[in-house]
Amino acid sequence: MIALGVLDNARAAQAFVDYLAGLGVKARLSRHDHGVEIWVAETDQPRAQSEFERFLADPHHPRYHEASWNNGSTSNSLSYGKPMSQMMTTVLNRAGPLTLVVMAACIAVFIPWAMKIQQPLFYALHFFESWEAFSLDQGWRLFSPVLLHFDPMHIAFNLLWWWYLGGQVEKRLGSGKLLVLLLAGAAVPNLVQFAMVGPAFGGLSGVVYALVGYCWLMGRMAPQRGIVLPDAYMSFLMIWLVLGFAGFMNMANWAHLGGLLVGLAQAVVDGGRHRR
Repeated sequence: MIALGVLDNARAAQAFVDYLAGLGVKARLSRHDHGVEIWVAETDQPRAQSEFERFLADPHHPRYHEASWNNGSTSNSLSYGKPMSQMMTTVLNRAGPLTLVVMAACIAVFIPWAMKIQQPLFYALHFFESWEAFSLDQGWRLFSPVLLHFDPMHIAFNLLWWWYLGGQVEKRLGSGKLLVLLLAGAAVPNLVQFAMVGPAFGGLSGVVYALVGYCWLMGRMAPQRGIVLPDAYMSFLMIWLVLGFAGFMNMANWAHLGGLLVGLAQAVVDGGRHRR
């Protein structure tokens, strides 16, 4: 065996080893004074070295995250440090400023909501009550319902997907692209939900489904951009969408569908541009 290099993050090292395993390259980890050392067979060293340099240039690429799911081993005995510290590091590393600001805003609104300070929040942030009530001086109401979440499961589900998908988009395509998807994924689904059901709704899920459609289709049309939504996740989210329309759960189903179509449409535009 020959030493390939040292990483100061054990989780990142394990993700890289899992990725190598998917390529048919066996590697192992050992403790090092400065973190974790990666070892490979001498015959695999040239290929592994090339992949290691590629990893160092972009360690947060989704290919390594997917490899951990597909090829990961549960036998690793290395300590990853304090769980809370590692979790916060992961959250921050995989999110851009807009991703984090939206998460913070949703949490800031939810805390008083959970403390039963609900009426003033809903009054300030809810959608227009009727078509006649639409006005430019309250234009924020096209977007502000995305900040409203009504229970812990609601906000946890939405923020997890927002972080996972929005973080990818912002890290790879920039804050501007994520802002476009945020605004379009808020306004259009909110309008659709209002037109089909009425103004009593809230949540980031329309934006989440815009990101779902965008990331899934971009991963197929322009895989070189590094935007990925695994098929297993896509299948789960489509089943969730169908269950909502089947009446098993009380959700803003039309906002979900509207968001999905917004994301797919934007991916068609961007994917075609990146192909040329």
